[in-house]
Amino acid sequence: MISIDKLSKLYAAGRISRRDFMQGATAMGVTIAAASTMAVQAEASTPKTGGTLRVALGHGSTTDSFDPATFENGFANALCYSSGNHLTEINNEGQLQPELAESYTSDDGITWHFKIRKGVEFHNGKTLTPEDVIASINHHRGEESTSGAKGLLKALKGMSVDGDNVVFELEAANADWPFIMSDYHFKILPSKDGVAYFDGGVGTGGYKIDNFEPGVKLEASRFPNYWKEDAAYFDGLVQTSVIDQVARQNALMNGEVDAIDRVNAQTVDLLASVPHVNIIENTGTLHYTFGMRLNVEPFGNYDLRMALKSAIKRQELVDKILNGHGALGNDHPISSANQYTNTDLPQREFDADKAAHHYKKSGHSGPIKIAAANAAFAGAVDAAQLIAASCAEAGITVEVDKVPDDGYWSNVWNNDAYGWSACYWGGRPTEDWMFSAAYVSGSDWNDTAWRGTDASKEFNELVVAARAELDVNKRKAMYYRCQALIHDDGGATIPMFANYINGLNKKIGHKDKMGANWDMDGGKASERWWFN
Repeated sequence: MISIDKLSKLYAAGRISRRDFMQGATAMGVTIAAASTMAVQAEASTPKTGGTLRVALGHGSTTDSFDPATFENGFANALCYSSGNHLTEINNEGQLQPELAESYTSDDGITWHFKIRKGVEFHNGKTLTPEDVIASINHHRGEESTSGAKGLLKALKGMSVDGDNVVFELEAANADWPFIMSDYHFKILPSKDGVAYFDGGVGTGGYKIDNFEPGVKLEASRFPNYWKEDAAYFDGLVQTSVIDQVARQNALMNGEVDAIDRVNAQTVDLLASVPHVNIIENTGTLHYTFGMRLNVEPFGNYDLRMALKSAIKRQELVDKILNGHGALGNDHPISSANQYTNTDLPQREFDADKAAHHYKKSGHSGPIKIAAANAAFAGAVDAAQLIAASCAEAGITVEVDKVPDDGYWSNVWNNDAYGWSACYWGGRPTEDWMFSAAYVSGSDWNDTAWRGTDASKEFNELVVAARAELDVNKRKAMYYRCQALIHDDGGATIPMFANYINGLNKKIGHKDKMGANWDMDGGKASERWWFN
């Protein structure tokens, strides 16, 4: 006998009429009132087309561009996902699935065959080919490339076309290669004569870009020939950069926008009290960091790094910056949402005596600067001030350098002019991906410049070995050791993991579960949401 849940799904999918649903529900003993409520809920979960989604994002810079190699913040991330697709994607359930690749297979983890989907059209009318895929990936390779994802492709030996397939040959086995292909930098672009181009933000995505003002806004309209039938329900999209937390929240409260990201944990309860607003909160891999660059003095000094790590009150930051909407960090980037988080590693606590001991041993004297702007994350400046205050208790003088929001990701973060600065990392679904993106020596996004130490050398060797290790227990031990090495020797101070908190107008419909690999439903709000 069919269940009431199945009946609701049939009605939501439009396969039975409301009358049939009501008759079926009451036949199961459900009251008319309850059946009516269930029908309304089913209707609300049924995607509808039309309308323009207006989103205010706490990201964006005048240095943003259409070039996927330059994508470095949440605004560019959203631009990417609305206008383009990748070979694979992380769905709203957190599972990897094919996207522009119809399927992917490997017998040994070294040679991977990705069958490219047929009948996919770019916004300029060009049909997707395997050659476009190769050109798109090559855009991030080579000596001249400055792509933030260049480090992820270090193990790629070569690519070739085999019928409808793109064949990837790796230097060594990597079981996570299909995950790597979902990285937002690897947007598939059209190509000509073997060279990918990104003029006008062209892609295969659900929305064609009509207007783009870097650091200001993006306007797009639905691409009528989008290959996905059950996605991109809005007629249009307006994405605005609103870095200021209060202005972003007021825009939602006043009905000027339909959704916002990065809701301030300090004011989320106030926003939740607004009648037309829903608060959506997800726990994932998002973490806030203050990275010390080892190539900038005095942070190359191990004892100085240990002194600063020991002088941070992590619980205070979780309580006062996240208002409890998050969890303690332990100076490594792997969260409890990952498969191999190191549960054996003792939690680092504030220890003024230990901090003072290492600081004296470092031989350093004088103030240490920490750069922060709320463009890094909501409350970054306040967090830096709290760190300065707790360091003072250990006799360490830290001065907060409040830098401009605009241009933060180009001028401050990952820049040798600032040895210690605030950052947010969305995290990655696998340990190898996270380590390869931000910690291996060859990554351009190794924002702590953690290279050259004995620990970093051991770490790099372990990352390579773990990729090819199929024994789960052995792989676990390797990743545990990797986290311990970052925790001890690395330049990353990672005091907290934050929940994604979004504010949505109640007229927005979405699936019960939202993606937590990135903010705003895995970055795919424009593709997955609709207006009820």
